[in-house]
Amino acid sequence: MGATREAAAEPGQGPATEGVAELEQERRTTPVELLWDLVFAFALTQVTTLLSKELSWAGFGRSMLVLALVWWAWSAFVWAANAQSESSPVLLAVLLAATACIFIAGIALPRAFAGEATLFAAAYAAVRLLHLLLYADASRRGNAAWSAIAGFAWSVVLGIALLVAGSFLPEGPRLALWGTAAAIDYAGPGWLTRGRLRGLQRVAVAHFAERYGLFVIIALGESIIAVGVRTRTAQMDARLIVTVMLCLLITFGLWWTYFTRFAQQAEAGLRAAREPVLAASDAYSYLHLVIVAGIVVFAVGARLAVGGSLGEAGRLALCGGVALYLVGLDAAAWRLLGSIDLFKLAAALVLLAVGLFVPTVAPWVAAAIVTGVLAVVSLVDVPGKLSRDDRR
Repeated sequence: MGATREAAAEPGQGPATEGVAELEQERRTTPVELLWDLVFAFALTQVTTLLSKELSWAGFGRSMLVLALVWWAWSAFVWAANAQSESSPVLLAVLLAATACIFIAGIALPRAFAGEATLFAAAYAAVRLLHLLLYADASRRGNAAWSAIAGFAWSVVLGIALLVAGSFLPEGPRLALWGTAAAIDYAGPGWLTRGRLRGLQRVAVAHFAERYGLFVIIALGESIIAVGVRTRTAQMDARLIVTVMLCLLITFGLWWTYFTRFAQQAEAGLRAAREPVLAASDAYSYLHLVIVAGIVVFAVGARLAVGGSLGEAGRLALCGGVALYLVGLDAAAWRLLGSIDLFKLAAALVLLAVGLFVPTVAPWVAAAIVTGVLAVVSLVDVPGKLSRDDRR
């Protein structure tokens, strides 16, 4: 995990000062990190494929589980890379090796609950171990505190052990064991060893915020790909063109709500946080998963809408995905800025109600409703917000 350079570590708790100077200047994303991101773009496509094949609550649960695993692997490397200098040969070597492993995991992902469970689990385990190796090197260089790394390393090892063991079990027990593995891995730094996390490392905040913004772009790109690919098997007519354009407008709206104001405000909020490492962990590593999950679910709904067979489940995915995104965005803003946008929450409730209760409508009509709601969210500046100070 990461902290801003404003957060000086307590004696005996934070990282050593040797090697920190090279991280004092704000760094940006390196080319090898962008290559790493491309493989995760493929992994997101595979998650969308998995959910599209079984659009049910059971399928949703399985898809969100593997998405949580994929996200955690990506997020873990953001923190570890944050503790490395841009020119580090170790960063280059480990990221390239991890890229190859996560690509194999991505290939196996759609059949992770079938015949390729062990391949998926083994490749994923390799990625998580490489993450610990990169962190160990950062600690050796004085850029991260070994006590904090050791604090959550046990949850990583236990989690991947359960993941690999579960891959040999039948589907029901495998799902239970994999869910337990993910819960342990997530709970390690976020809850069980939270106290040690404060002094983990110093990071360049701009790089940290930029990395998570780039993943949001990756997820939005998946929604565009989902729509574009679906048009290959559909007959081009006026309704299809309208549906495609509406889905594209929804994607534009998701981009707008994140990048026109939230991204900059979130970065500023992280810089001003009293405990930036914990704020970053909560708002980015955990709550951004909700944002990304919402985009992925929307992409599945958009894919079905363009195909002309939306159905009740597809309508819920289309509307509920955007609603989930708005809730995640508001939760992240609350953690970093101390404010709740009541209008976003109201819009999310409206979209959820449309997805659950509105009678069957044409795909383009459902897309138009989502577009309209998101347009209002994007264009209206709502003064009615509750801050932490107000609640006190």
